[in-house]
Order: sequence, then C-alpha cells, then structure tokens
Amino acid sequence: MKIPREVKIGALTVATILLFIWGLNFLKGKDIFTRQITFYATYDDVTGLIESNPVSLSGVNIGQVDRIRFLPDGSGHILVSCIIDRRVAIPDNSISILTGMSITGTREIIISMGDSNTFIQDGDTLQSGTQASLQDEVSQLVTPIKERAEDLFGQIDSVMIVFQSIFNEETRVNITRSFESIQQTLENLETTTGRLDQTIDTETTRIASILLNAESITENLRNNNETLTNILNNFSSISDSLAAANLKQTVANAEQSLENLNLILQKVESGEGTLGLLVNDEELYHNLERSSKQLELLLEDIRNNPGNYIRISVFGR
Repeated sequence: MKIPREVKIGALTVATILLFIWGLNFLKGKDIFTRQITFYATYDDVTGLIESNPVSLSGVNIGQVDRIRFLPDGSGHILVSCIIDRRVAIPDNSISILTGMSITGTREIIISMGDSNTFIQDGDTLQSGTQASLQDEVSQLVTPIKERAEDLFGQIDSVMIVFQSIFNEETRVNITRSFESIQQTLENLETTTGRLDQTIDTETTRIASILLNAESITENLRNNNETLTNILNNFSSISDSLAAANLKQTVANAEQSLENLNLILQKVESGEGTLGLLVNDEELYHNLERSSKQLELLLEDIRNNPGNYIRISVFGR
C-alpha cells in the first residue's frame, strides 16, 4: 500500500515538532523521557538564581530550577519550584538551601539530606535555607579588620600629632644634648676602665706576692696542724679544770668572809673593842693628837739642843 504524500509530510511535521520540543526541554535541562517530580521552597531573596539553574545533592546534579514566582499572598516571599529525578529518594525533612552567589554571579540549590524514613512526593514543599555568598563571607571577615585598621590609623594619627607637639625644636635640642652627655659618660667610663687596667697591671706583682704569702700561711697552718690541735686540747683541758673546780664553795666562803668583815665594821662603828674605842672616842683622838705634837716638839728640841739631854765625857765623867 502506497502511503500518501500528505501523510508523510504530516508525520514529518509532527516528528519535527516533537524533536523541537524535546531539544528545547533538553537545553533547559529537562528530560521528557525521564520520570521527574516537582518540589517547592520559599525564599526572601533569590538574586542571581534563574530558571534552569542546577539542583544538586552531595555535589551531584539531580535536577534544575523550573520556575520562580512570587507567592500570591502578597508577603513578598518568592516561591521556587524545582524538578528532580524521581529515582532519587529524598527524606521529607531535608532542607533546600539556596547557595550564595559564586564568583561568576550564579546561584544554585543544594539539598541537605534529612534523616526521616518518609520521602518527598510530587508537589511537596521543603524547608528552605540560605547560604552566605563568598562576598558576604569575605565581607564578614574583612569588616572587623577594616574597622580595626581604621581605629589603628586614627590612633597612629593621634600619636603622630603628639609626637609633633612633643618633638619641637627645644625638645630635639635637649635630646641632642642628652646623647652628647651619654657619649661623654661612655668616654669617661672607657678612660676609667683603662686606668683600672693599668692599675691592675701595676699591682699584679703585689697581688701575686699577697697570694704567695697567703699560700705560705696556709702551708704553715697545714704543717702545724698537730701543734694547733694540742693547743686547742690544752685549752679544752683548762676549761674542763675550771669547770670541775669547786667554784660554788669558793663563792660561799667569800660571802662568809664578807659577812664577818661586815660584823667587824659594825662593832667598830658601835664602839666595841679597842679599835672601836679608838675610832669613836673623840677625846682620845684629841689626846693622841696633843701627844703627837708634844712628841714632835720634844724631838725637835733634842735635835736642836742635844746637850741638854745627852752628855759625853771624854775622861769618863
């Protein structure tokens, strides 16, 4: 049976249209020959996200963004519908995360797997989340550094103003004089050190002699060690002898003697005995004094006139 020409043309046209539709969907990332499901997620801002951007799971592309539109409730939230391969089992408590804008300015949706035992079905809505972009992360890191740098530059500026106010002409002159004084001090110290070196060199012989004498004394002490030991032993023996003496009895005898002397003195003061009478009898004292003067006069007269008392006869008369 011969197929009419019109049928051939119609079949070719239908095949062309189907091929065009398949190619268009293929370019959009849709595979009309693969079973797919659709899920939804809502976001506040989807800047950089466009339809046909990939949907990935653990780095593997499992679908794409199908449609982006505002919610009809007037809240300003954006509803994003995604289509994924039905063969990928995704728990219903998974999270649809909108990534930050990449260096090329594009964004994508990644699925953070949950741990539920039930899986999403066609038309389900997943929890949504957003991820900071590289620019935002860099901005978060750089902003504190920038603020600290600005504060640091402000402090440096303040310090420079203080330095300018401090290091005026007079201050610079004073600092120069201070350095000159330090230099002079160092020169004096160097001179003193040189003199000290000369003194040490000069006195080296005397120091050596002193050390030699000290060594000689040490040697003598070492050689006379036995003699020194005997001397110390003798001192120890004397000390032991003194310690062993009856010092207590001696002290007691001395105290007794002092008591006896005290009694005698009391008797003398009270006029007892000959010595007491002699000491306390004033008349006796005056008599003795008169007798002493008369005796002195007698001896003076004998010395001056010995003939009145002593006669010498040459012829025996």
